[in-house]
Amino acid sequence: MFRNLQNSEIIRQLTEEFAEDSADYPLLLSTQPWRRFRAGFCELVAAVARRCRYGVVYDGFLMDALVSFLTGLSDSQVRAFRHTSTLAAMKLMTALVTVALGVSLQQDNNRRQYEAERSKEPGRRAAGKLEALLEKRRELREQQEEIENMMNAIFKGVFVHRYRDVVPEIRAACVEELGTWMRSYAGSFLTDAHLKYVGWTLHDKQWEVRLRCVKALRGLYGRRETAARMELFTSRFKTRLVSMVLDKEPEVAVEVVELLTLMLENMEEALTEEDCRSVYPLVYVSSRPLAAAAGVFLYRRLLSPPRDPPGAGDNRTFFRLLLTFFIESELHEHAAYLVDSLWDCAGPRLRDWETVGALLLEESPAEGLSDRQEKALVEILAASATRVAEGQPPVGRVPAKKPSARERKAEQEERTRLTHCLIPTLPQLLAKFSAEAEKAAPLLEVLRCFDLSVYGTRRLEKPLELVLGQLGEVVGKHTGPAVLAAASRALQALCDPELALHGHGDLARSRLADQLADKFQRDVTELLQASSLEEEEAYSMAATLKRLSVLFNAHDLTRWQLFQPCARLLQHGLGTGQVPPQVLIPAIACLHFHVLWELSHLRGPRVPPEQLRSLKSRVAACCSLCQSCLSEADAGVREQAFAVLSDLLLVFGPQLPRDGREALAPLVLLPEAGLQSQLAAFLMDHVFNPTGSHEELSDVEGTESRLEELHRRRLLLAAFCKLLVYNVLELSAASDVFKHYAKFYSDYGDIIKETLNCTRQTGPVSSARTLLLSLQQLMAELLLEQGPEIRASEAFLEIRDLARRFSLLFGLHQLRNRPALLGLHREGIQFAFQDPPPGPGSGLPD
Repeated sequence: MFRNLQNSEIIRQLTEEFAEDSADYPLLLSTQPWRRFRAGFCELVAAVARRCRYGVVYDGFLMDALVSFLTGLSDSQVRAFRHTSTLAAMKLMTALVTVALGVSLQQDNNRRQYEAERSKEPGRRAAGKLEALLEKRRELREQQEEIENMMNAIFKGVFVHRYRDVVPEIRAACVEELGTWMRSYAGSFLTDAHLKYVGWTLHDKQWEVRLRCVKALRGLYGRRETAARMELFTSRFKTRLVSMVLDKEPEVAVEVVELLTLMLENMEEALTEEDCRSVYPLVYVSSRPLAAAAGVFLYRRLLSPPRDPPGAGDNRTFFRLLLTFFIESELHEHAAYLVDSLWDCAGPRLRDWETVGALLLEESPAEGLSDRQEKALVEILAASATRVAEGQPPVGRVPAKKPSARERKAEQEERTRLTHCLIPTLPQLLAKFSAEAEKAAPLLEVLRCFDLSVYGTRRLEKPLELVLGQLGEVVGKHTGPAVLAAASRALQALCDPELALHGHGDLARSRLADQLADKFQRDVTELLQASSLEEEEAYSMAATLKRLSVLFNAHDLTRWQLFQPCARLLQHGLGTGQVPPQVLIPAIACLHFHVLWELSHLRGPRVPPEQLRSLKSRVAACCSLCQSCLSEADAGVREQAFAVLSDLLLVFGPQLPRDGREALAPLVLLPEAGLQSQLAAFLMDHVFNPTGSHEELSDVEGTESRLEELHRRRLLLAAFCKLLVYNVLELSAASDVFKHYAKFYSDYGDIIKETLNCTRQTGPVSSARTLLLSLQQLMAELLLEQGPEIRASEAFLEIRDLARRFSLLFGLHQLRNRPALLGLHREGIQFAFQDPPPGPGSGLPD
């Protein structure tokens, strides 16, 4: 074809004979064989130029014909031809750049040889050598010009047209190879005339093209000599680069942050403080690769200080700089995410436990920390210790890779070092900060991160007693749920039976429980005998109950017999209304935990009947009290009662006697119809309340309080939905949830959708009937609200369209293999196409 036809005729014939039945072609396929084919194809094109670099490449036939053919083919209307020829041209250009570099190196050697020979005295010069070197110089110059012409032809004939091709793979290939040319042959390609194409492509709509573009720039900014030649490009496109840290594709954002880090290192004045402030918040994002890249940027910019004078301690400066950023930036309050972002680049500094302890115990007014700095440093210490103990990023961040055996061993060694360093320091820290809940709670979390076996192997009974004493002091000083929960978890860790010194923890727990239980018993007796409850007495009882309820969550306190006093207290409060809510809420929690701990005692195939009867009566009493609390005026009491009632119905539901627990069948608790109605009514009044929706609350002050309120409502809805998923409630009760899917989608859409999926898997027929019932109820409510004119309203049309689509799709997908669904399918179609009833009282469904 090359001998007899012109390039245009060859391309036309290829196009006519090409069977374009599919959009797929070898370069677009991603399977392993075709990936190998692509690599081999690119290597073939490069090998042609390498093998011909000493002669054939300059003969004016082979390369000229190849470049001309690829240029014409790259303008084809056939996507496969255009992509293949463009990739071949780009790889050929890269190979020619390598050849040009070799010629340039030969020219430099020739110049040095010529200068060395000419500098000799006339008598010592070799005969004819200068003429030979001059002839070689002319030959090399001609070769350089020939290669420059070929590269110019490829660049102007292929690249200039295809870098903006409609196919993103073609654009990506062009930009990737341009970056290679600029790195390899900076003298010819690292110019503003070529860099502008990279800058323009930064705005490409396809993330793969933007990614290749940023990677090309990383190769340029990664070397100080090439970065110095990019001042104009930086000034024109820096704003775009900084904005790309928020790219919707995390992989692109990671590359951009790493590029800005290189700019920070190799172009000191390129980034302003305002530019850097655009990167700092990324240390708190959920994507760990992006957060880690931002952590490196932050560390290089702010946290890598010059070395301190001898004896001052370099890490002191690091921690002070870190505290300044954490406090003054006011970006986030969770130190765990900041610590995890800095873990890869500043891990050894964060694990300097001695310096952290010394800073926190510093009492000097000049060297000591402020109160906010102490609080922040305690949180950083707790986050670092948790990272060492768990070896995993915080919640919401997926680990980059599974740790190897070597890494796990290193983590265990670091945990042991943490324990040895902080065992003598932690009692002092707790003694100093025991009165401050925001500092005591993280310190107690640090205790849980210890390798507690060290207390026994090194016979450290005295430090253990000091820690247990301080733990009791913290419990006695606070009533906040966070610090009490931290103390309870720390005490639970110290009471682990596998520890050699767990007896010390058991003794401390018994003393604490004795003290709290005795005080509570006295308070309840006095309350039941008194005519009224004083404010101070109410506060004291509430504090005692809060401590007991949090302790009960992690520790078995059933032998202190708290069920009856709590039940009497609740009955008295419901009957008289004189017991404040802050007393009733922890009392309900104590009843709940007492029942669950008793259930955990019933193990084995044979359970004494008296224990079953006792537990069943207590479960019934607890459920009855919680059901009575659902109508209480205080929202906290109502929500606590609803949550406990839902948990008890779930735990003692139909699945209780399964998996070898047949002896517990008498404990199964089935909700009555009245209780089911009351639970559904609670949802209507306190969850699906239009006045409390996300949209309605958007204008109210206090974003944090709004989010907390929404979180509480979501927990209540999730508790009810679990009863539906596990068949505790009849599935028809789900209609009260499903019919609010559209109206409350922004608040509860994910919960309702997951419930719908689970119920569909357990019972497709009943789930479908429940959906139709939900649509009927929703239509009936609209009729009652708006009357017959709803017939032409947009809301009614949407509901009818939804019902029609559901019925038809459900029938088409399921009817073929499920004959039992035929009646349901007809029922759904009939409902979807029927006219609305004329008005109230016309036989609407229940």
